[in-house]
Amino acid sequence: MIRSTHRRGRHKVFIGMAPGVGKTYRMLQEGKAMLREGTDVVVGLLETHGRAETAQQAEGVEQIPRKRMRYQDVDLEEMDVAAVLARHPQLVLVDELAHTNVPGSEREKRWQDVEMLLLSGLDVYSTLNIQHLESLNDLVAELTGVVVRERIPNRVLELADEIVLVDVTPETLQERLKEGKVYAPEKVGQALTNFFQRRHLVALRELSLREVADRVDNDMLPAVTPLRERVMVCLATHPTSKRLLRRAARLAASIDAPLLVLTVQDPNRFLSHKESLIQEECRQLCEDVGGSFLREESAEILPTIARVAQERRITQIVLGQTMRSRLQSLLRRPLSERLQHQLRGLNIDLHLISEGIPTQAQSVGAEPATR
Repeated sequence: MIRSTHRRGRHKVFIGMAPGVGKTYRMLQEGKAMLREGTDVVVGLLETHGRAETAQQAEGVEQIPRKRMRYQDVDLEEMDVAAVLARHPQLVLVDELAHTNVPGSEREKRWQDVEMLLLSGLDVYSTLNIQHLESLNDLVAELTGVVVRERIPNRVLELADEIVLVDVTPETLQERLKEGKVYAPEKVGQALTNFFQRRHLVALRELSLREVADRVDNDMLPAVTPLRERVMVCLATHPTSKRLLRRAARLAASIDAPLLVLTVQDPNRFLSHKESLIQEECRQLCEDVGGSFLREESAEILPTIARVAQERRITQIVLGQTMRSRLQSLLRRPLSERLQHQLRGLNIDLHLISEGIPTQAQSVGAEPATR
């Protein structure tokens, strides 16, 4: 069978609430089923983590040898993308989509390796834990106390052709952990008292179920609807801006709305190096969560927000609610009240998200020093 390389490959993602739910096992099961049906299947990268059942399930499927790399006097292994492309199978199985490659690799992230395979016309099955999704980063940290460092942009999941939820109850997963089916015995106690606490697993399971349910709902909705919601988040150059952006991204995703990220910069005020870095990080994060980034220059911040909201037919605005001193509270109305005055007659909902920091920057989301 000759396959055209002019089409993009199909991407199927097996997603779950945490390590140990069976994502890799399920991926291998379905891969072997395709192999029995005559599809040319190879394993591009498999992480068994010492799990005997997973290793056994992989038997009978060709595995592409890994690429060995040396980093800081340690030999490490990564997926050999060039070897996979040279082999040119019909379907490639790739574990741990959010993995960060060894420094010096051709691409920084494994999801970027997968993107290369897809662009080359190969179909890919991959695995992902819900906590690695960029827009959920802050929420996962709040729920579990764990800050996830390896993350993938939301667009990777949005572009996937199929998402399969691999689900077990929190109690079942804890039992698997105690039986040594997830981590080595010496790590079980620490895992149960930290990330694998029942309340954490319940919350992560809910996130997984909601993510897949939202995907199903979105697929059933018409592409264009005259009453579609549109969300805009207004960002300053505060350290909490990325947290605010993620909250807005979750709101937009929950109502199937496009997200616009707006920052209004006073042309008479120069950004510090730190503020410029924050703004650039927000621009990159905006891209990762599937939003559009807009930078406006104006000394009139609130009228600019209102103008952009009207031009873009925004229906919901997300603002950071900063802490104000008692003197500020006595001298002037909050920014949200003044913005509502500017928005009168536009029928726009305003969401205030606590940032927990004093006001100081003269840009969107903070109290301007003078007006």
